[in-house]
Amino acid sequence: MNTCSKCGNQQIIIQKKHSGQSLCQECFIESINEKVLKDTRKYKLLEKGDKVLMALSGGKDSVVALHILNLLREKNIIDIVAVTIDEGIKGYREKGIEIAKGNTRTLGIEHRVVSFKEYFGRTLDEMMGQDGTRPQGDTEPRHACTYCGVFRRWILNRVAQEEGATKIATGHNLDDETQSILMNYLEGNINNLIRIGPKSESRDERFTVKIKPLREIPEKEIGLYAIAADLNVHLAGCPYVGESFRREIGGFIKELSENHPTIMYSTLRGFDKIKSILKKELTPKGNTGECRRCGEPSAGELCKACSFLEGWE
Repeated sequence: MNTCSKCGNQQIIIQKKHSGQSLCQECFIESINEKVLKDTRKYKLLEKGDKVLMALSGGKDSVVALHILNLLREKNIIDIVAVTIDEGIKGYREKGIEIAKGNTRTLGIEHRVVSFKEYFGRTLDEMMGQDGTRPQGDTEPRHACTYCGVFRRWILNRVAQEEGATKIATGHNLDDETQSILMNYLEGNINNLIRIGPKSESRDERFTVKIKPLREIPEKEIGLYAIAADLNVHLAGCPYVGESFRREIGGFIKELSENHPTIMYSTLRGFDKIKSILKKELTPKGNTGECRRCGEPSAGELCKACSFLEGWE
């Protein structure tokens, strides 16, 4: 009978194929906490006195990240304010907001709920024509994930400025990161590829630094952590994901991982080794301008969010 690799307990809840470890509930929770905090120090994601804006959807990844970062808040190393973005997806987002509120209330963390409607005048459902219409001028309909990603990033940066946050933390996990690496490589999107990493910094100080504390934790282990730690999380999947390219890539990586359990780690490590070279050779020179519509940093006359909005007016 297998016993816990750390304490000898016979009640095992996980056997890690990639490391060979067997862990009981208590040691598993402790191991994830230690790994995330170790990576936070290793990659210098946080500094004493940082105010962190936690992007909190209510899903397992962001809730787990919130609870682990709260260990640093309890030691008065950092402060945290959480923000939940209501994209306006009827029948889906309401539950996530409720769960996000519950977690922040339990921890005593300040929490804001903001919406696409508030900042952009329309919900994602309206953008996708789920109300029976499509925005006028939308001659090139895109996948919902395209709109959602652009608008969420815009809101996070704006709210970080409003809150005086020094870092924006997201719940991106190992699966997310390897999917992004493979997707952008296959699409030849080098500009996006060189932005991938545990900490994204811009030469333009108007962009708040983004960090990914869970970057080296597999999605499956985050789900198990949420169960083991008895956390309340939103498990429903976004109805717009459908057959997106990311989902196809995710399925491919999971299939590979069945027979090659270290494949996600090797993908991540290999990319990290070449990223500095790519960044040095391919990062555009020059300063970022300002969007004439919203005032946010932009390489062109309009930022991506405003180019979508102006095209619909």
